[in-house]
Amino acid sequence: MPRTPGGHPRLVLGVLGALILGGVVWAGFSTSVKPVSDAMRAATSLETPPRPPLVVVEDLPQLAARLEREGAAGRFMGGVLVAKGDQVLFRQVYGKANYEQDRPLKLDSRFRLASISKQFTAAAILHLQDEGRLSVSDPVCKWIQPCPKAWEPVRISHLLSHTSGIPDLMARPGWGMRRTTPATLNELTEDSKRFGLQFAPGTKVRYDNAGFNLAAAIVEKASGRPYQAYMRETFFGPLGMKDSGLDLDGGDHGAIMGYANFPAGLAAQPNANTSIVAGAGAVYSTLDDLLVWQRALHRGELLKPFSYQQMLADHAPADAPKERGRPRRDWGYGIFSNRLGDQVQPSFQDRQIYHTGSWGGFRNLMLYQPEADVTVIVLSNNYHLRDQVFLISQQAMAEALGREFPTTLDR
Repeated sequence: MPRTPGGHPRLVLGVLGALILGGVVWAGFSTSVKPVSDAMRAATSLETPPRPPLVVVEDLPQLAARLEREGAAGRFMGGVLVAKGDQVLFRQVYGKANYEQDRPLKLDSRFRLASISKQFTAAAILHLQDEGRLSVSDPVCKWIQPCPKAWEPVRISHLLSHTSGIPDLMARPGWGMRRTTPATLNELTEDSKRFGLQFAPGTKVRYDNAGFNLAAAIVEKASGRPYQAYMRETFFGPLGMKDSGLDLDGGDHGAIMGYANFPAGLAAQPNANTSIVAGAGAVYSTLDDLLVWQRALHRGELLKPFSYQQMLADHAPADAPKERGRPRRDWGYGIFSNRLGDQVQPSFQDRQIYHTGSWGGFRNLMLYQPEADVTVIVLSNNYHLRDQVFLISQQAMAEALGREFPTTLDR
């Protein structure tokens, strides 16, 4: 799943200061796996605001006008949602869920999220930490047995921050064949054991889907539940995300068709095989389910303040180089932070918490601006709309914040 350029500041985002001032006390964690009691389930039940009505909203006129043009010309296909606080400012879809079957997109169409899924896996690990079942400082070898000797210095935190040194799936021989071959989490773990580390853990940062597959395997070990069941029971069910889940079996989960642009025209991409990125890219969801997730995550309903702080903090080494000549992003746990508005013109400087996603015919970007409580979600079922998705996301964010409307990329 391709990377996006980022920014630099290593300080934890200002929004976290208020959380830290709440007086969080860091306690030691039990090393054994405990069964989930009814009392614990009740204690972690999630209270979320009522969902807004599922209707078209176009209260951002500049964004609406541009997307109408781009959608009509076939230059954008997908869905866009913008919210400020609990108020939806924009919700609309363009194009079709399946061109071969002539099925239009709907406001509640299910998109494959690709790497946006990583924040769900990171949240699962941190939720288990909050329950005292593990710590992100645990050695990976505590949970993965037998464990390669080379992995002895690798911590769970390294998996979540792309600093483990374990080679990414796409950096391994035979990736083209492996990409299309279904796999279980155990098979993915055994595959990773075959390769040595690319660098000493914590000394470099290198985007790594394999680390999140291993994190998902640790979720299973620490919770005593299959990864898919744990995510459903802990997050999707309690949050009412009825159109969200994980595709680990290639079944019919209602996800729309993904596409790609080729010289001969738009081509369907039916073989998603997200089992190969089980912990890194297998979640499917909708615009409004993702709004529910954003609100719960960033309003403290999923994680304790300390774990949320860890999720958003910058875990890259201090000497990590710039990215494409720009100050690099902050590498959190399954999430990034950066001044993305620097990459458009006219530019704007608001810092955004975000993650991209690209896989099997999809190109996505989900953003959050904490000071103004603005969420932007852009989901496209066309893999080759990277620049279009990015520009739309920044136009949406700028207009929601009252900044000048960007018209071009500046990369």
